[in-house]
Amino acid sequence: MAELIEVTGMVIAAGPIGEYDKRVVLITRELGKISAFARGARKPGNALMAPCESFAFGTFCIYPGKNSYTVEKAVIKNYFRELADDLCGACYGYYFLELADYFSRENEDGRAMLELLYYTMKALLDKRIPNKLVRNVYELKQLVINGQYPEFFCCAECGSTGNLNGFSILRNGVVCASCRNQKGVTDISPAALYALQFTVSTPIDKLYSFTVKDEVLNELTQVMHRCVDAYVDKRMKSLDMLEIVDN
Repeated sequence: MAELIEVTGMVIAAGPIGEYDKRVVLITRELGKISAFARGARKPGNALMAPCESFAFGTFCIYPGKNSYTVEKAVIKNYFRELADDLCGACYGYYFLELADYFSRENEDGRAMLELLYYTMKALLDKRIPNKLVRNVYELKQLVINGQYPEFFCCAECGSTGNLNGFSILRNGVVCASCRNQKGVTDISPAALYALQFTVSTPIDKLYSFTVKDEVLNELTQVMHRCVDAYVDKRMKSLDMLEIVDN
């Protein structure tokens, strides 16, 4: 048997294989995204049954095979089980996992992605932070980690840093008062602009340290809808249920 490898990660997808086994997808700090088999994980009482559920975060001992890994054992630090009692929160959570799956790659550094997932799930459980705000922040930080996102610190047209009061996805960022006289530019308030700048520049562990008024949240939501449509070339399946429960 190959030597065991210890990784820190979160289960972002899990599905049945055969009668008793599971296939899981993990975002790991050390190996990025990996697929692994968990033998017997569907048997009641099996030690891998709970650790191989979506959202489980902890340490996984795996060994490599030809095309995937096999989970030998796991020590879970947080199952995020509270999401099971919150249908809306769970739907957001599954959307976040699916978006992480979309952006992540195998054999790449997974530290930022894993950290973002962990703190985002914690934010979902914090009732002081609206779920829609968590979504906006998460989506933008995913774009930042991926290296493709709009310009929020200077005019995307002329480079000016003053009077930034419009947003255009066609021009890939904010525009100043002098450059906004074109189609496709929408107003953006100073508060919404600051929230976007904060999200881009702030370390992940400090991301969810603010709230905004409803009108600002609506602005952020409109901006991020445009951004996701522009930068993500597929619709996440989990959005169908999320849009039903969070109308």
